[in-house]
Amino acid sequence: MTGFRLNPGQVAANGLLAGGARHILLRGGSRSGKTFLLLRAMVIRALKAEGSRHGVFRYRLVALRASILLDTFPKVMRLCFPGVPYRLDREDNLVRFPNGSSIFFGGLDDAQRTEKILGLEFATVFLNEASQISYGARNVLLTRLAQRCGLEVREYIDANPPATDHWLYALFEAGVDPKSGEALADRHLYATMILNPDSNRENLSAHYLSQLEALPERERRRFLLGEYQAVVDGALWRIEMFRRRPVISAGSREEVARSMRRIVVAVDPSGASGPEDVRSDEIGIVVCGVDAEGNGHVLEDASLRDGPAAWAARALKAFDEWRAERIVAERNFGGALVEATIRGVRAAAPVRSVVAARGKSARAEPVAALYEMGKVFHHGRFEVLEDQLCRFSAQGYRGAKSPDRADAMVWGVSTLMLESGGEARWGGGVSFAR
Repeated sequence: MTGFRLNPGQVAANGLLAGGARHILLRGGSRSGKTFLLLRAMVIRALKAEGSRHGVFRYRLVALRASILLDTFPKVMRLCFPGVPYRLDREDNLVRFPNGSSIFFGGLDDAQRTEKILGLEFATVFLNEASQISYGARNVLLTRLAQRCGLEVREYIDANPPATDHWLYALFEAGVDPKSGEALADRHLYATMILNPDSNRENLSAHYLSQLEALPERERRRFLLGEYQAVVDGALWRIEMFRRRPVISAGSREEVARSMRRIVVAVDPSGASGPEDVRSDEIGIVVCGVDAEGNGHVLEDASLRDGPAAWAARALKAFDEWRAERIVAERNFGGALVEATIRGVRAAAPVRSVVAARGKSARAEPVAALYEMGKVFHHGRFEVLEDQLCRFSAQGYRGAKSPDRADAMVWGVSTLMLESGGEARWGGGVSFAR
C-alpha cells in the first residue's frame, strides 16, 4: 500500500476491525469515511485469502452501482492498493483479483437478484446504508456467510443512524434480539463505533460541513453528529426503557402466572367489523400482571383485528389461560357495548369498565414514569406495541392510527399499579385448576 493515511476516526475504527467481533457496525454522520474504510478492510481480506468471496449489498442495486461500484471502490483501489490489478465485470457486478478472490455487488430490491445471492457463499458480507435494509433481508444474507477459506466470517455494516425502533439499534446498541427482545447470548461478537464528518475534515469542504451544521436539528443530529433519532421528539418511551424478561412459552405460563400477585386482561376496542376491515384500528388486548414486589409485567399481546364476537372470545381466552382477575375495558367506546359484547359470549365474565376522563398522553405519562423507574418488565419484545409507545409524547400521539395496543397496556398497568385499593383475588399468586 502507498503512503495514504486514514483519517483519525478511521484509524480508531481500524482497531475495532482488527478485534474479535464478527458483526461490526460503523455508524455516524454523512461522508465520514465509513464506507471507504469497510471496503478497504474487505479488499485486505480478499487479498489475504486466495479464492475467497465477499459481498457488498444495498437495498437498491442502481444506488449501489453508482455510489460504490463505480465511485468509492475505484477510489479505495487507487489510493490504498495502486499496485493491485483487478477486473471489473459490469454485467455481473463482480470484481475479480489475480489470486482468485472476488467481491460481488448486489441489490436486495428484486426477487431474482435475491435468489442469485442465495446460491452463493461469502467470507464477508457488507451491508451498505443498512438503515434501508430490513432485518429479514439481513438474516437471509447471514445464511450466505458460510465460506470456508481460512478467514473468520465477518459482517460489516454502515449506516447513518436511523430511528431507535430500527433493528440496528436493538441489536448493536441495546444488545437484544430485534424480534424476541431477549438479550444476546454472544454480545461480545457485536461491536459498534461512531464515525462523524468532523474527523474527516481534511477530505471535506468547509461549505459541505457548514451545510450539515445548518440542517434542521433532527437532520443535523443524524447526518452531522451521527445520533439515533427518537421515533418522536420528546417521546414518553424510549427503547432503552424497556426492561426484558424471557419470552413466555405455553409451558412456562403457569409458573410465571403463579409469581404474579394480580393479573388483568386489558381491552381497547375499535369499530372493526372483521379481519378484512383494514380501515379500522385493531382491538388492543394486552395481558398485564403485578408481582409481589410491586413490579409490573407485560405478559402477552393478544391484539387482533376482527369482529365483536371474535375479539371478545380472544379476550376471554387470554383471561382463562392466565386465570386473570378480570377484564378491563374502556367504556368510552360505545358506552356499555364492550361489556355487553363480552358478556354476550360469557354471561358471568368479570368485566370492569374504565372511563377515559383524560387524553391519551395524560393517561400514558404516569405509566411511562413507571418504566423510567425500571418498574415494568416486558416478557420478550412486543414490536408493534413498543413502536406505539415510542410515538407518545407530552404533546400527543404521533402515529398514523390509534395506539390500540398501547392504550390497552396503559389501562392494564394503571389498574394494577396506579389505582388505590383493590386486593388481589388470590392473595400471593394465581390458582390454576388441575
